[in-house]
Amino acid sequence: MKIILKEDVANLGYKDDVVEVKNGYGRNYLIPQGKAILATPSAMKVLAENLKQRAHKIAKIKADAEAIAATLAGVSLTIPAKVSETGIIYGSVSNIQVAEALEAKGHKVDRKIISIKETVKQVGQYMATVRLHKEVAVEIPFEVVAENAPVVEEAPVEAAPAVDAPAQEEAPAAE
Repeated sequence: MKIILKEDVANLGYKDDVVEVKNGYGRNYLIPQGKAILATPSAMKVLAENLKQRAHKIAKIKADAEAIAATLAGVSLTIPAKVSETGIIYGSVSNIQVAEALEAKGHKVDRKIISIKETVKQVGQYMATVRLHKEVAVEIPFEVVAENAPVVEEAPVEAAPAVDAPAQEEAPAAE
């Protein structure tokens, strides 16, 4: 079944794209949710006329997306996360944390357009993709670091001598 998308649908297409989907997906989900319409000949003519009239506006939207992409090009992020002693993150780092880190650096980006290809469950280097427009995407490197690592490393070193030293001093005093 051919349909015309009325809004961007993840892993399917962008607004005003004509795509082929299975009948059940189109009739039971996309059309009732208002995300698509049937691609009838009259709807295709209306789409062509609308695209012709909006060509200038679409070019401006793409230029704006390219300008935002230029500002995001040199950005690299560091995201702190709570980590166990074995180096595994409690939970995981998702697009929400990447969006918050970008906002902290002064770049307001909607979390819905950020995607991370792999599940982030350990400390290390990763890449996030920000899709600003269907033709404009920026890859942003980010590093996940342990926010509680210094506490874990220092606590056993300081606690062990402090506990042993008083125990040895008290024993000779009692004799």
